[in-house]
Amino acid sequence: MRSLALLYLAFLSLVARAADAPLTYIGTEGAGKGKKVVLIANDHEYKSEEALPELARILAKHHGFTCTVLFGIDPKTGNIAQGNPSDIPGTQALKDADLMVIFTRFQSIPVEQMQPILDYLNRGGAVIGLRTSTHGFRYPKDSPLYKYSYDYKGEDYKGGFGRQILGETWVGHYGPNHKSSTRLDLVAEQLTHPILRGVKNAWAEIGAYNADPIEGSTVLAMAQPLNGMTPDSPTDATKKPVPGAWVRSYKSTSGKAGRVFASTYGASGDLANDGFRRMLVNACFWTTGLDAAIKPDLEIGLVGAFNPTWLGTFKRAGDAKPSDLASYDSPIFPVVANKPKTK
Repeated sequence: MRSLALLYLAFLSLVARAADAPLTYIGTEGAGKGKKVVLIANDHEYKSEEALPELARILAKHHGFTCTVLFGIDPKTGNIAQGNPSDIPGTQALKDADLMVIFTRFQSIPVEQMQPILDYLNRGGAVIGLRTSTHGFRYPKDSPLYKYSYDYKGEDYKGGFGRQILGETWVGHYGPNHKSSTRLDLVAEQLTHPILRGVKNAWAEIGAYNADPIEGSTVLAMAQPLNGMTPDSPTDATKKPVPGAWVRSYKSTSGKAGRVFASTYGASGDLANDGFRRMLVNACFWTTGLDAAIKPDLEIGLVGAFNPTWLGTFKRAGDAKPSDLASYDSPIFPVVANKPKTK
């Protein structure tokens, strides 16, 4: 009896470890086969925990990338946290990654979780940063990681991770969020850039951020605030366009230059827009050196039931663990009811 009990406990332990394992979609065929992408979702304002698993599925199913998604996790339940814990298990997955997609907000994760991110940057790994990642980290002044905080003032790394890697730190909202959406107008001089191939009618349901990317950045799209929450809302004539998506490179301590795409957009509802989604998928190809594989009709179709809840028309149901999203058919996330559309 004792041996059976021990076997049962061992089985439960394996199940628990499997439930806690990072969410990974293994690509098999496509231009991205052999490339590994690690996507870090932990902002809990703009629903990165919805956006990044969907992006991972698109990259894996349509294009062969192997994608691991890391979440903020409630340590008591193992659920994907709906608060904003500074706890992102699994960052060691970056050790052999070809691309880091980061969408975090005001994180003060411990050294053991931050170190793999720093090691990745030190070797010049490619980076995509979305929305709140301009202020993705916040550490107190007495922390050994303060240098990476969005509000770091030292000239050696001014603006922290956001400014020095992505090209901008937190500056502020530009117009009313939740009342103003944004049209992304492509910069005419950059229409031949690979990231803009096939991109049309890009729109984001979230409001604009102020941004003035660091010198050496190339702006691909300008953000024009709208007076309303639909793509056909009128232009807000009181707000001039500001940079909304750009590319740059940073020089790592190893001497290698890492490609970067950054956008002040990327909430889960933004991925429902074909134009923004194409730009983002193209950016994944470009940052990993697959420029030649970017075609105007590159497959960007949504994979599985995608129910973005930042604004959208859905209300999310209950809690979920990463393992609950493991199938391409698993909804992101289960919903219980439709919400009325905002006019």
